[in-house]
Amino acid sequence: MLQLQGTIVALITPFKDGAVDEAAYRQLIEFQIASGVDGIVPCGTTGESATLSHEEHRRVIQICIEQVAGRVPVIAGTGSNSTEEAISLTENAMKDGADAALVVTPYYVKPSQEGLYQHYMELAKIGIPIVLYNVPGRCGVDMVPATVARLAVEKNIIAIKDATGNMSVASEIRRLCGDTITLLSGDDFTALPQILLGGKGVISVIANIIPSEWSAMTHAALKGDWQSAVAIHDRYFHINNLLYLDANPIPVKTAVSLMGKCGGDFRLPLCRMNEGNHGKLSAEMQRLGLI
Repeated sequence: MLQLQGTIVALITPFKDGAVDEAAYRQLIEFQIASGVDGIVPCGTTGESATLSHEEHRRVIQICIEQVAGRVPVIAGTGSNSTEEAISLTENAMKDGADAALVVTPYYVKPSQEGLYQHYMELAKIGIPIVLYNVPGRCGVDMVPATVARLAVEKNIIAIKDATGNMSVASEIRRLCGDTITLLSGDDFTALPQILLGGKGVISVIANIIPSEWSAMTHAALKGDWQSAVAIHDRYFHINNLLYLDANPIPVKTAVSLMGKCGGDFRLPLCRMNEGNHGKLSAEMQRLGLI
């Protein structure tokens, strides 16, 4: 069974002239692997999956799988607010060779806990390892720990990305599930405390700009070297906050573009940062020696 741990980057999707910039995307993947990340998520929230057509969505996942070539796990973002659509996206990811699927809770429709349970159980029938993704701040629905525990006994449901930012939720998942499901943080600022509570790592935004450093932090924490882990956490705490000056992935893609690794194009309704926030982000990146 696939074991997920450490720093797994939720990779941005670069655009150029209105289309996916395949060359830049492949270079970003090489940068991440050379920097020691433990996995890559194409087409997550940070990858602007909501603005991609179905054809683009599948192609971005295919590019990632091709470029990674088995060097680290590829966990494809395949969630949707429609179970039928999520099944289609997940089946395509499995056919194309993804190692697992990251499936966000259905957004906007606000299903009940029973609806969430049935949604994920249908996806589990496909056969690819499933990573649950709970982010109530974006989706308008919260998958409670008791529902996670019901799903954790299914062998194809292997992990949960918890982006509630609530350590009591993480603790309750651990209490109810133990090691039957892998707990991954969905927010960089909760990566360390979740590891302390028994989590195994983070699906990371900040790793787009500091993959080596953030991997070193999670690896140190998993080994119990808290002094080293906390030092890295503290060094990058402020820029972690700045990456949420605007809706994700606007700040982090802007940061990657400031590093010269991609253009700063977005698709509406996402747009460029305002001048004031852009200046704050740029100044902190200069202070850290990132640009």
